[in-house]
Amino acid sequence: MDKTPVLCVVGPTASGKTALAVRLAQTLNAEIVNMDSMQVYRRMNIGTAKPTAEERGGIPHHLLDIAEPTESFSVAQYACAAETCLTQIYTRGKLPILAGGTGFYLRALADGLALGGIPSDPQLRESLKRNAADEDGKRKLYERLTVLDPQMAAKLHPNDVTRVSRAVEVCLLTGKLFSRQENQTVERPFRFCILGATLERAQLYQRAEERVDSMMARGLLGEVATLLNEGVPPEAQAMQGIGYKELVPVLLGGAPLDEAITLIKRNTRRYAKRQWTWFNAEKRTQWLDMAQESSTESALKIGERFWKEGQA
Repeated sequence: MDKTPVLCVVGPTASGKTALAVRLAQTLNAEIVNMDSMQVYRRMNIGTAKPTAEERGGIPHHLLDIAEPTESFSVAQYACAAETCLTQIYTRGKLPILAGGTGFYLRALADGLALGGIPSDPQLRESLKRNAADEDGKRKLYERLTVLDPQMAAKLHPNDVTRVSRAVEVCLLTGKLFSRQENQTVERPFRFCILGATLERAQLYQRAEERVDSMMARGLLGEVATLLNEGVPPEAQAMQGIGYKELVPVLLGGAPLDEAITLIKRNTRRYAKRQWTWFNAEKRTQWLDMAQESSTESALKIGERFWKEGQA
């Protein structure tokens, strides 16, 4: 069976992915599927840079606002929802475009990771995370993983509590190495063309910091306060996103706002660097310098050729 063509627009935060994806969709008769792990949450709009109705340019966007901030949303859930969505778009005679910066989401779809078969115990995972609340706890959790699964530990940073705790959780639940289970693959019915939006590093960081200032001016602090008032716990998965986790201490503990903003900017720069590294390691990525006017035209030509091949 011929595989469904899927055009991907990836890259670091603040690189211009959203605008490029919308332009491609308007030209190629396409629909956009969100590939950002924070934009799946309802009522988390400012801090996730969720595209507004105007920014969506009349193009249908899918997999936005599909989970409550109180819920955990796994890669397996995303892969299942995205596979259905991409197939339905193509069945309607339109090109599916994946747009976002969550590399693990793309990997789950492009490499066919069989994530759905790995068990989960939310209580155990939260317990592991709570025990890793300070630096000593993080170190002990990571040391535990090095004993249980040295190969997986070598892939992760000790401060990546979410992934370290997940790996420990799976090892404890299954008695098997997480590193072996996470690499199990299944056949996915897609073929991908991956476009990477990027900018020169200094320009990218400047845009990222300007975006943080814009978010604060648009009411990010109020957005976080509303979520907390609605009962979303500070330890919720959704509240670990950049821009949210830094402001919680301001609202709950009286931490200085200016220091929190500085921290958001620093964490955003670091996140952008990790995104660029992740997608650069994906050899199929065709990079586009969004500072060059010709890049959008190049993307349109690549996308049009890919779409024609998909219809042949």
